[in-house]
Order: sequence, then structure tokens, then C-alpha cells
Amino acid sequence: MHATDAPSDWVCRWAGLIAPGSTVLDVACGTGRHLRWLRSRGHCVVGLDRSAQALAACADLGEMICADIEAGPWPFAERQSGQPGGAFPGRRFDAVVVTNYLWRPLLPVIVASVAPGGLLIYETFAQGQETVGRPTRAEFLLRPGELLGACAALRVLGYEDGFVPQPARFVQRIAALRENPQSGRPARHPLR
Repeated sequence: MHATDAPSDWVCRWAGLIAPGSTVLDVACGTGRHLRWLRSRGHCVVGLDRSAQALAACADLGEMICADIEAGPWPFAERQSGQPGGAFPGRRFDAVVVTNYLWRPLLPVIVASVAPGGLLIYETFAQGQETVGRPTRAEFLLRPGELLGACAALRVLGYEDGFVPQPARFVQRIAALRENPQSGRPARHPLR
């Protein structure tokens, strides 16, 4: 469990672009390391995990949804009559955070959950990880450029694919924005 772990450096780096008071979804949030940190920055948080025990550790932070998103429907899908399980678009968020989680069938749904003007911050394991530790199965490791392809509908602000020495791991990570065509002006995203 990650309750006492520090938030990901990648999440910290890009979270400054999340507008004050935004609603942030943390997919596969575990015991809430990112939820706690984002809440401390003044955001409304929504945690999603399949473990009721993990969610109990962060129940006081905001809205917690217990759902097995690999075996069941996306809990934020908008239900439409005559369609089993609902259809997207559904609820969208000002920011969506995903770390150390990959279920390929959900990549399009996660990307679609980012509201106009919203930010996706995603970091997970990539091919090569099997040489240094878990996970080792190919279905849990991103292929080269895969995260870029999944975010083709978004404006990529930052992307990395490589090796991090401490702790040793291979990762892909992206920070990407869903442009807001109604703003009428290009958004300014300060880079550091």
C-alpha cells in the first residue's frame, strides 16, 4: 500500500497546471498517496480502485468509488436507454492521474474522461521492466510509443520513455492536455 509514499515526481512536476479547485480523478488510487497530495493543494478528489480496503484508508478525502474496472463497466459512463453498460461520453474531470496501472482496453476511456481544458498525467511501467523487477508480464508493460499513440487526441506537453535508476524501473509517462476550443486563445503552459 502506498498511503505513506511520496507522490510521484512526474505527478508533482505537472500538477501545477491543474487549475485551482479542480476535480481530479485518480484511477487505481490504492490507499491515496496522490489523493492526499492533490487534496492538500486544494483540489476536489475522486478515487477509483477495486479494493474496498485501500479506499477505506482514504475515505475522508473525497468521493471514493469501489469498482473492478477490468471486469465491469466504467463507473462514470453515462447510461443511455437501450444500451447495456452505458456509453461514453460520461463524467469528465479537470484532471486524471494514473500511476503504476495499465489495462489497455481502458486507455481510450481514460483519455476521454479528461474534460476540455483538462490534464492527463499518466506514468506506468514500460518494456524493459521485466529485466529489473515487477511487473514482468507483457500485458502490464507499455510498448515503445504506446502512451503517445493512446493520447493522440490530446496535446502532449511532456513525454518520457526510459529508465529511472532509483528505484530501478522502466517507465513511460505523459502529461497531455485536452484543448478547450471555446477559450478562443491558445493556453499558456509554463514549462520548467
